[in-house]
Amino acid sequence: MSFAFHQDTDRYFKIQTEVTDEFVIPFLLDYCPDIKWEEMNVLEVGCGEAGALMAFLQRGARGVGVELTKARAEKAISYLHKFVKNERAQIINSNIYANLISEKFANAFDFIVLKDVIEHIPDQLRLLNTLRTFLKVNGKMFIAFPPWQMPFGGHQQICKSKILATLPYIHLLPKKLYKALMALFGEHEGIVNEMLELKETGISIEKFERLSHRTNLSIAAKRHYLINPIYKWKFGLQPKEQFGMISAVPYVRNFLTTGVYYILKNK
Repeated sequence: MSFAFHQDTDRYFKIQTEVTDEFVIPFLLDYCPDIKWEEMNVLEVGCGEAGALMAFLQRGARGVGVELTKARAEKAISYLHKFVKNERAQIINSNIYANLISEKFANAFDFIVLKDVIEHIPDQLRLLNTLRTFLKVNGKMFIAFPPWQMPFGGHQQICKSKILATLPYIHLLPKKLYKALMALFGEHEGIVNEMLELKETGISIEKFERLSHRTNLSIAAKRHYLINPIYKWKFGLQPKEQFGMISAVPYVRNFLTTGVYYILKNK
C-alpha cells in the first residue's frame, strides 16, 4: 500500500533516515570505504525535516541542513535537537544562494547531500556551481533524483485525484493538454502550478551528466535503479538496480529508471 508522503512528518522523517542508512550511506561506502565519520562535515541542501542528515549525525559526523521552508526547518531543529544542542548540527532556514551561507561555508564540507531536490530547481547549472564552492578540495557530492521521463517523474502521485495519482507518463503530455487534464479531474490550483513547475525543471540523466561536466565535476560513481529504494517504504516493493543493458542506452533509460544515485568530485 502506498504511503502518503509529507502528511505524516514523523514517519516521513523516519523513512528518510532509514533509506539513507540502508542505501545512500552503503553506496558512499562502496566508493569511500575508509570514511572517518567523526572527521566528516556534511551539508544537506533542501533537507526538509533532515531525516537524511540524521543518518550521518548518528555515525558521528557534524552536519548542516539548509531548508527554504520555515515550517520544515523548524521541524528539522526539533528532530535533531540533541545534535543542535551539542553543536554537532545546525539547521538554517535560507536560500542556498544567500551571502551568509556562501561566506560562512566556502570549502567547508567533506560531503554534500542533494537528495530528490535538483529536479525542483530552475537553474540547475547555477546550483551545481554554487555547491561546488562549499566542497573541500577532496570533497564529494551525493545527488539522487528521479529522471523526468520515468513513469512518475512529474510527481503526479501528489494529485488529489486517485486516477491521476496512479497514471504513469501523463506529465509528458504537452503543457496545455496536461493542464486541461488536471483541471478536468478538479485538481487544486496549487497542485496544478506545482506540477507545471516540475515540467519546467524536471531533469534527465543526460542533462545531469552534461551539467556535471560543465561545472568541472567528474562522476566518481553512479547507480541506476529500476525500482527506486524509496519504493520499499512507499509501495512495499523490493529495490532493484537497473539492468546494465538499459542503463547503457541514453535517453531510453530515462523512461525505465525510477531513480539514480551519483557521487561527484572535483576534477
